[in-house]
Amino acid sequence: MFKKILIANRGEIACRIIRTCKNLDIKTVAIYSEADQNALHVTEADEAYLVGAADPQESYLNLSKIIEIAKYSKSEAIHPGYGFLSENPLLARACQEHGIRFIGPTAEVMEKMGDKIKARKLAKKAGLPVLPGTDQPVEDDQAINCAWTLGFPLMVKAADGGGGIGIHQVENMDDLLPIVDRTRRVSNHAFSSTRLFFERQLKDASHIEVQLIGDELGNLIHLFDRDCSIQRRHQKLVEEAPSLKLTPAIKKKLYKLAVKLGNSIGYTNAGTVEFLVTAQGQIYFLEMNTRLQVEHGVTELVTGLDIVELQLKVAAGESLGLQQDDINLKGHAIQARVYPEDPITFMPNLGKITDVNFPCGKNVRIDTAIGNNYEVTLHYEPLLGKVLSWGTNREEATHRLETALLELRINGITCNAELLRKILKYPEFVKSVHHTGTLAQLLNEPLNQRKSKDSDQTMGHSNKAQSNAKVAAAIGTAVALSLKNSASTASRPPSSWRSLGLQEQMLSHPIGSRGWR
Repeated sequence: MFKKILIANRGEIACRIIRTCKNLDIKTVAIYSEADQNALHVTEADEAYLVGAADPQESYLNLSKIIEIAKYSKSEAIHPGYGFLSENPLLARACQEHGIRFIGPTAEVMEKMGDKIKARKLAKKAGLPVLPGTDQPVEDDQAINCAWTLGFPLMVKAADGGGGIGIHQVENMDDLLPIVDRTRRVSNHAFSSTRLFFERQLKDASHIEVQLIGDELGNLIHLFDRDCSIQRRHQKLVEEAPSLKLTPAIKKKLYKLAVKLGNSIGYTNAGTVEFLVTAQGQIYFLEMNTRLQVEHGVTELVTGLDIVELQLKVAAGESLGLQQDDINLKGHAIQARVYPEDPITFMPNLGKITDVNFPCGKNVRIDTAIGNNYEVTLHYEPLLGKVLSWGTNREEATHRLETALLELRINGITCNAELLRKILKYPEFVKSVHHTGTLAQLLNEPLNQRKSKDSDQTMGHSNKAQSNAKVAAAIGTAVALSLKNSASTASRPPSSWRSLGLQEQMLSHPIGSRGWR
């Protein structure tokens, strides 16, 4: 096992990795930007080094500087977390060149699955069903013919995208070319790539994930499934394990397909195969994420395994030490993502947190890096934290999560706890018949019906004037950042930094829009 590792990330995932390392007596090295000098992951780590300015390009995406710090600190390995460079094969390759272990799959595998067009081809070759789509990048002069061939509705997707960025729905031919142009611009800004492909849209399907973990000795197993169907603008909000809407036969097929894909590409370490599943049981491959998932915690709660620990173990060259029959499910787990946003408009809420009270109920877990005086900015992913709960059954887990969200206090800014509680009570979710379109249905309710009586208790204490001022400031900042960054887009390395997507969303939605994020 490693004696010291560097964590090439920030926020709650950096703190999460540090927690496991402490349990294993592994020293940790944190990196931080000028904006994160007082961040929790900095104080929690054994060592910490300034990596650059607040701009992610100068800090958490600065590959050469990260490698330099790893070598200087004598770190044996680098854990990328999720986001930033976590799915960039250049980091994995740089680690290999400098004799540092990369805690993740090989660069070759990351390249294969990071290219969504190539991933579709490899999935088909491995026998996985895929949605009708284009197997080559779509050029502007090919767009109309490709769309006629596939039919509507369809999805225009960035081939090198991630994190829900660069995905737009097209309902008719009139909207096609403007959306193609918009998607290219977003993709170029976020990923330094304009490659797009088309895929038929599958409406009202469930988003199901299968967690994989494999060692370098040829052992690859699954850790069952997660249901991630509650989404807004392709961003997950509520995730649970296991899914209760799938029959045992469908689950067995999903596990078999996921492991088959993993074996076909020689997958090692932690990864997730994502599927769309219809109410009739039809299965379609969506994509594969070659990293630790934001929602990995629910799988840990129902399996009793520490996925980060398993990552460290196999990256060190050790055997996984587990067979498929050794993994058992116990109970049910649900996770809710807490974001800083206005509960009515869903616009981002920036500012300094003045006071925090975390719930501490039985079988409740909080993954976060926030605290008093934590400042929410547009520099980084806005996720404040994740609230997770476990129960002997889904009803018990849901009740615990609802109680925890009610007890959560974040003052100084507003957050989406009220919406999360409403989701948990929504009839379709309660009956476990929800799908990727369910949240949009819920949000189509009139705005005045979405404001609860206890919003001032859970959301902080900003008045209307303050809220409007923050919204205006957020939009202004987003515009400024977008204009500032547009000139240097071409030199940017591929990244799944989701704040870029937030900028695009803020710029394209007026105040009062119900579709932000």
